[in-house]
Amino acid sequence: MTSVQSGSFWQHSQSYLDDEILIKKLLLSHDPDRRRLNSEMLLSAVENIVFHATASEELMLCKSPGEEDLHTRTMASLDLLGSHRWGAKAALALAAFAISYGEFSLLMQLRPHIPLAVSIANFKQIPSNMSMLKPQVRALRSLSKTMVDLTKCIIEFEALPLVHVGPDMEDLAVMKPKIYVTAYWIIRSTLVCSSQIKSLMAMKPEQVYSNITIAAWELLSLDNRLSSIYSHLRPQVDAFRRQTEAKMHQKLLSLFKKSHIDNQNVLQMLFALKDDLPLKDCSTQEKLGVSALKSKVVLLLISKPDLLPFEQLFFLVNQTYDHPHNDKIEGSYAIIWVPISFYEAWTDAEQKLFDFISNSMPCYLVRQPWSLNSAVVNFMKQEWNYGGEAIMVVLDSEGMITNLNALDMVFIWGSKAYPFSLSRENELWDGEQWKMQLITNEIHPILTQWVEEGRNICIYGSENLDWIREFNAKMKDIKDAGMQHEMIYVGKNNPGEHTKEILSIMNREIHSNLLSFTKIQLFWLRLESMRRSKSRLGNNASTDNVVAQVSALLDNNNDNGWAVYGKGLSTDIVRVEGDEIFRCLNLFRQWGENVGRLEFIDALRTVLEPPLVDGPCNHTQVVPYSEGLVQGNMVCQNCKLLMKKFTIYE
Repeated sequence: MTSVQSGSFWQHSQSYLDDEILIKKLLLSHDPDRRRLNSEMLLSAVENIVFHATASEELMLCKSPGEEDLHTRTMASLDLLGSHRWGAKAALALAAFAISYGEFSLLMQLRPHIPLAVSIANFKQIPSNMSMLKPQVRALRSLSKTMVDLTKCIIEFEALPLVHVGPDMEDLAVMKPKIYVTAYWIIRSTLVCSSQIKSLMAMKPEQVYSNITIAAWELLSLDNRLSSIYSHLRPQVDAFRRQTEAKMHQKLLSLFKKSHIDNQNVLQMLFALKDDLPLKDCSTQEKLGVSALKSKVVLLLISKPDLLPFEQLFFLVNQTYDHPHNDKIEGSYAIIWVPISFYEAWTDAEQKLFDFISNSMPCYLVRQPWSLNSAVVNFMKQEWNYGGEAIMVVLDSEGMITNLNALDMVFIWGSKAYPFSLSRENELWDGEQWKMQLITNEIHPILTQWVEEGRNICIYGSENLDWIREFNAKMKDIKDAGMQHEMIYVGKNNPGEHTKEILSIMNREIHSNLLSFTKIQLFWLRLESMRRSKSRLGNNASTDNVVAQVSALLDNNNDNGWAVYGKGLSTDIVRVEGDEIFRCLNLFRQWGENVGRLEFIDALRTVLEPPLVDGPCNHTQVVPYSEGLVQGNMVCQNCKLLMKKFTIYE
């Protein structure tokens, strides 16, 4: 940390007031309690008022009281604000000044246009010709900006989590008195400015112009003094911030490597450095501390302020809070939305969007995400690889990271994925196979019911309307012949407006599709999640059948369409693409004869996959027990004939 150089303001100010005596007096007035004022928001409002007020250069400024009286009034103001922190003191003083300044400026700006303003100005005996006062107005604009900038410095310094990182005590001992004196001069300057505005009301026109030079000099003198303070204070606050962020980063790294009794220390460091109640339960609007998450698995949903696209947000809620399995684990986990701005500072548009979304979310969220410590935000970006795309970091009940992104798990399995750890993800995939249940799980209740009932299901996709019409006509012929199956249209990956048009035409001409456009989006979202999840676990299309099948659907750009046939919980599933579908369907009489003996899918396979050998073979296959296969048959992969069934006990 760089010490203040000799010849700086801190020595120069002794010609006015002895700093050491002043600091002692300031500390006597300082008795902060645990109340917290949102100084950043208050200062933002002040800055807005000052900016608009000084946009008009028609403002009257006059001489303020003498030095001794001004110092007494400043100390009296500090006594009044004694229960607040130094940044809050300065912000409140600026707010009081901004009110009188804004009211007066508004009156002067409206006077040329509104008769009521003219009447009020005349009643207050405000001079009508203000053109000579432009230099004073410019000085006030500059002084106001400097006061706001200095107040930001104080607020930023006080917001640093120094108690959590163990700062250099010598540097801190040097820095604190500068903060006290800076707050003193900000408050003193607001009194000067307010006094000049007030004095205008009581002065005669001939007195106004005689005081122009004195008023201008006083403002410029204060601005020079405060600018000198700022030129030294700003780099020192920045140095403290950099030092603190570096220590915070290391402390967070260390924190996540240690075992803990519970998750409270971790959550405290992440969210409660500035606020004892940093969270909100959106369903009740109740403010919460991190203690509400004790003993829970915590899912940190980190995203931009616009969260997720609507269909993904809808599906996320459906897969967690509305999932049937959630009743079994309710209260065992909690989702916290942690929005992070795309920019260095939150924009008004982002805050409005956050406020809108936060009122309709069923989960917890960070109440004031713009107040998150910058070191915490940078830690999430660097160590958790957050780059703008939503991620879901999982902390177990002891605060340890068990998964850096469980979002795909949630989209695939919903609350069945609890406790959402990486080991649980591996476990779930170990029990999965490429079957209709995996493809359609939780997309639509009726579709789930059809799978459980063991129905034949055909999922197909294309954006070629002619192909869709011909395919449905041939499938209708098969259904009319007595072979029951359910048809589900899903368009193609990244469905858009053309898919919506096709859905509308299909509902009129062909059949009423079970899936809406939103549900179709969710179908493809789950497939994308499957591929990402498998990829993170080190699987690819050449080594994993699920990845191969999912990729074939996601990457299919064939305008001639595709179809996937499956039955219930069976792993016997057939994917057909392009012209091969019609070649197969045109041979319906040939393979249809085998349906009664081989089941629908097996009969279809006899045409799609010709025998590899002539006549029967001695091929055997051991199939692990699966409830869906108890009553089913199996076709030999070599000769395509029905296999005999034997039961083996281990």
